[in-house]
Amino acid sequence: MALFKIVHITKYEYSWPIKESINEIRLFPHNFDNQEVLQHQLLITSNPKVEISTDFYGNSVGNFNILEPHQEMIIESQILVRVNHSLKIPAIDTTTLADLDRVKEKNSALQRLCIPDKIVNQKKIDSILKKNNFKEKSIIEIGQKCSTYIYKNFTYTKGITNIETTVDEILDHKKGVCQDFAHVLLQLLRSAGIPSRYVSGYVCSNNSTLRGEGATHAWVEFYTPTQGWLGIDPTNNVWTMDNHVKLSVGRDFNECSPVKGSFKGIAKQNLSVSVAISYEDGRLFEEKNEVKLKKVSDEAQRQIDLLEYQLQLQMRQQQQQ
Repeated sequence: MALFKIVHITKYEYSWPIKESINEIRLFPHNFDNQEVLQHQLLITSNPKVEISTDFYGNSVGNFNILEPHQEMIIESQILVRVNHSLKIPAIDTTTLADLDRVKEKNSALQRLCIPDKIVNQKKIDSILKKNNFKEKSIIEIGQKCSTYIYKNFTYTKGITNIETTVDEILDHKKGVCQDFAHVLLQLLRSAGIPSRYVSGYVCSNNSTLRGEGATHAWVEFYTPTQGWLGIDPTNNVWTMDNHVKLSVGRDFNECSPVKGSFKGIAKQNLSVSVAISYEDGRLFEEKNEVKLKKVSDEAQRQIDLLEYQLQLQMRQQQQQ
């Protein structure tokens, strides 16, 4: 059993005032047998009303708008959570893919989570599975071997990928972070016919040496007919346990992104995310990350350049007066 206080701050900064910011957040930790949410508070710029609903996967989703012009938006989530996983690893289970097929026939939701993405380098995925003789192994063995393959053959490297990096790109350079490794593992498991889903959350090292602490973390859950959804973390090659705090699940990152939205206006935006984790023994781990965002279009860039030129011209005229 472990108790964590987690403060997650998402900060958007805009080069020019924007308005009518429309946002969707999945920052509400799951409350289930192994994870008890003791406190949760949201603090958002302008204190907008947050409408909360439940999505297809059972995640709590918040939606809010900020209508007035602003050049900064901060979303702060404060969580106090107790995690208690009675099992560090799954029970011995000889359930096979054939056993799983009989269950999938009656469950369209599981079938949807078995469909791999269409990628150029699918032969590489198929080769990895073939080398591991996946057809002759139990579902749990397949999951564990695929996670181990990623852990041993891919290098944990920050700053070279972003939320738009494809599985093909990750397979080419074999480097990335937790969300990249989760997407590769999803492709492997789904190509084997195993229902799998992306998990967004936090990893709280708690004196162990786990990669990904101090930022939002990602791992994978896959389905077995006998034990339900089992979590495995390919970044650290461990089954999820007391160190993992779950926020949301979905088919991929896009379906369980902690924060996403749009706005009216022409401006460049900078995004930074900081996560601070407080432990029961008084230790505090905090890290801030600058997030790579999609480049603005050429037309938007021309308009931004024009606005900046007009501002510089206006300042020169004021100085000459």
